[in-house]
Amino acid sequence: MLIMLGCGIVLVAVLVPGIRWSALPFRTNPPLAEPTPVEVGRRYTWYCSILLLGGLVAGIGTIGVGGRLAMRLLAVTSDDTAQGAITEADEIVGDITLGGTIGFVLFNGIIGGVLATAIYLIVRRFLPTGPWGGIGFGLALLAVFGATIDPLRRENPDFDIVGPGWLSVLTFTALAIAFGVAVQGWTARLSTWLPLPATDRRVAVRYLPVAAAAVVGYLLTIVFAVVGIVVVAVTRLWRPVACLVRSDAWVRGGRILLGAVVLVCLPILLVSVVDIISR
Repeated sequence: MLIMLGCGIVLVAVLVPGIRWSALPFRTNPPLAEPTPVEVGRRYTWYCSILLLGGLVAGIGTIGVGGRLAMRLLAVTSDDTAQGAITEADEIVGDITLGGTIGFVLFNGIIGGVLATAIYLIVRRFLPTGPWGGIGFGLALLAVFGATIDPLRRENPDFDIVGPGWLSVLTFTALAIAFGVAVQGWTARLSTWLPLPATDRRVAVRYLPVAAAAVVGYLLTIVFAVVGIVVVAVTRLWRPVACLVRSDAWVRGGRILLGAVVLVCLPILLVSVVDIISR
């Protein structure tokens, strides 16, 4: 009971500010007049810092903690035959342990949260402004990945154990929306709170949480560092790429492409949803 209570507190602590900040615009830095390796590196570090912090907070708070609460809800609403059954992840239905909860929250929250936040930062300009952008992003994530990776993959045998199916679909859809709103709100707030890296002590203090996040997600940090070396190495391409992604044509094309991807994946999700509900 205490574990679930703690999970609920974390979910509220992440989601409430995310909802509040979801109306904030994402602050971007002015274009570089002369892209130098140092200035390109500063901007890349700034984006990665927002990605790590926002991804960890939104991911752990909604995907990790929210997913654990969803599993508990579905276990409670299942019939007696489900209690004690082994899930796809080799967990026991109805068995709540601190170690299992921490492992689930950290693994799914860190990996899923940071990767999904990276996608958000790429497509955020294609989304509506305000809270609807976060809601749309969460639903788009669910449409594209929900039936093929998780959480509404019909091949998952857990849906034969826990349920009912309609509650599973409703719960995971709500979590997808919660993540979308949380990641939009937290990244927008971080974009205004976190300045570009500098040697000033006040700036350095604000990057202390980034350093902690980099340690927690060290494998992802290594990937970002390798990509960063490539980005700085091709500094000469920064200006044309920046001009392209700031253009109206880029936004229009991105919206068309994003909509097309969602429409292609939507039938797969609907088939999976119908299959889960009918079990």
